[in-house]
Amino acid sequence: MKLRPFRFGVLCEQMGTQQAWKARACQIEDAGYATLLIRDHFIPEPFGDQFAPMLALMAAADATTTLRVGNLVLDNDYRHPVMLAKEAATLDVLSNGRFELGLGAGWAKQEYEQAGLPFDAPGVRVSRLEEALQVIKGLWASGPLTFSGASYTIDRLDGFPKPVQQPHPPILVGASGKRMLALAAREADIIGFLTGDYSTGVAVDEPLQRLGAAVAQKIAWIRQAAGERFADLELSMMLTAVHTEDQHRAAEALATKRGWNNISAEQVLDMPSILIGSHEQMVEQLYQRRERYGFSYYMVADQHIQMLAPVVAQLAGKA
Repeated sequence: MKLRPFRFGVLCEQMGTQQAWKARACQIEDAGYATLLIRDHFIPEPFGDQFAPMLALMAAADATTTLRVGNLVLDNDYRHPVMLAKEAATLDVLSNGRFELGLGAGWAKQEYEQAGLPFDAPGVRVSRLEEALQVIKGLWASGPLTFSGASYTIDRLDGFPKPVQQPHPPILVGASGKRMLALAAREADIIGFLTGDYSTGVAVDEPLQRLGAAVAQKIAWIRQAAGERFADLELSMMLTAVHTEDQHRAAEALATKRGWNNISAEQVLDMPSILIGSHEQMVEQLYQRRERYGFSYYMVADQHIQMLAPVVAQLAGKA
């Protein structure tokens, strides 16, 4: 397996004034993180109030010089891919090639219902996302696009502007189930590895799916679907981090807090999405997990920017 250099992103889940938002972007850049990321929801549950993602990312890019900006992730059903392709390419141009597009099939049933949007079966939403990815890539490429699918029909449309990054900005697809992981393996540049179950319209935190064996099985699905392009994929994951000198006690406390009944401290410490220990132990764990699973790109919540800064300083860019 090709070992990619480490990089780290921050998922921003707070609003505020223009000055506060730009200051947060500068703080993330100064701390050595590679990306600032934002979700895509328009009801507060369960992640809180959030800015509109594309506009907020443009403001963050404008306040910084090297920080990349991206989505974790946009719901494909909330935007037509023709409009999204144009907005994304514009953001890539105006950020001087620092944009990364994150897309998912959508999962938050309550959000769809409150907005009056049809919440189709998972298979329908996944198929629609697959078509949208083809449309977006086609509009970013040179020449006009003609496309006929079940959800989208495009007739000789030449997208503009074209993105700065070629052949296109990196695409992250958030995925958890086998079909979505296979789609990400075929179409994405970055796989946003999700540990929960989103198939029922709510986020279900299933601890057994976080264990190393379950993650390894999903990596095998990705490898099988990706074929030769597996070596070029970047594997990413959202981290839950606890800085402590007592790993065992902190792992027990986290299991209790999450309601993970019958999950031992040892099992918690085996979860690739959980990072517990001193800064030195965290660094060693991330090296081991990159070797075992291939993860090199980690996202953390914005409240952990400073806590994980020493880990980022040691690992960012290290092959």
